[in-house]
Amino acid sequence: MSGFSASYLAETKAILDALDVAQLDRIAEGLAAVRSSGGRLFILGVGGSAGHASHAVNDFRKICGFEAYTPTDNVSELTARVNDEGWDTTFVHWLQGSRLRTGDGILVFSVGGGNREKGVSNNLVLALEHAKKVGARIYGVVGRDGGFTREAADACVVIPPLNPERVTPHTEGLCAVVWHLLVTHPALKKQATKWESVR
Repeated sequence: MSGFSASYLAETKAILDALDVAQLDRIAEGLAAVRSSGGRLFILGVGGSAGHASHAVNDFRKICGFEAYTPTDNVSELTARVNDEGWDTTFVHWLQGSRLRTGDGILVFSVGGGNREKGVSNNLVLALEHAKKVGARIYGVVGRDGGFTREAADACVVIPPLNPERVTPHTEGLCAVVWHLLVTHPALKKQATKWESVR
């Protein structure tokens, strides 16, 4: 128990130092191109990453001026699709219903990025295959080795798994750092955030 907090924070600092800054800038520039061409942004995440997706939709809409959505915000539709069609196709069918098209963007938040062979997050794999088919741009903030998201993405930040016992908390915690970096990146930010203007 003793020293856990210091150890966790030391790991966090080491992971931050290891992030690929060039990929961060590529995501920001790619998302800016999506917005400038009139594309929409669809943010995908499961579990804790679904919570991140909802928060990030707010930030990308309010701070960056995107038309942005996430399928997990509509619990009625999500659970109807799971009940009637199964979990794996929930995201791809939602994207088809949203008429995902060339010029739109997908942003994935995920600890593993999806892996068909291991049967993990197949809903992400199918969604990204559809996105590639229609010519949408794909970006990701993922952990472990990046999974299918890293393979499919135009740009992807992988949170390095420096401690195999804490991959999930570090990935999900630093995902929030990364998307807040993105929404305040000069390539994307359009509106001031409230508390910076309060004196």
